[in-house]
Amino acid sequence: MPHHAERPIFLDLWRIRMPAPAWASLGHRVSGVLLVLALPGALYLLQLSLRDAQGYAQAQALLGAPWLQPLLLVLVWALLHHALAGVRFLLLDLGLGQRWPSARRSAYVVNVLGVALTLLIAVLRVA
Repeated sequence: MPHHAERPIFLDLWRIRMPAPAWASLGHRVSGVLLVLALPGALYLLQLSLRDAQGYAQAQALLGAPWLQPLLLVLVWALLHHALAGVRFLLLDLGLGQRWPSARRSAYVVNVLGVALTLLIAVLRVA
């Protein structure tokens, strides 16, 4: 049996060209992790807002803090992308859109629509 020299493994993610469905899948996983990590803060804000009128005002002031706005925008993207990709994966499980052209098209829709809706919400929130 001939001995082959071990090739170096090159995993520079910025140079690997992933197709749109791979980005949709990766985004679905990342958004899921972000949503789980946000749960303690969301539950704290819910508890604070339900305590009394003063707690509600505190939660509202905290959510309006300028330093928190970028994080909230990332969480809005995570929620939108996770929901859109989840619907896409459910449709794929039902056998809809499994051929490569339609799978790629639906992945583009999920990726673009998630970002576009996030930007729309950001613009509407500022206006």
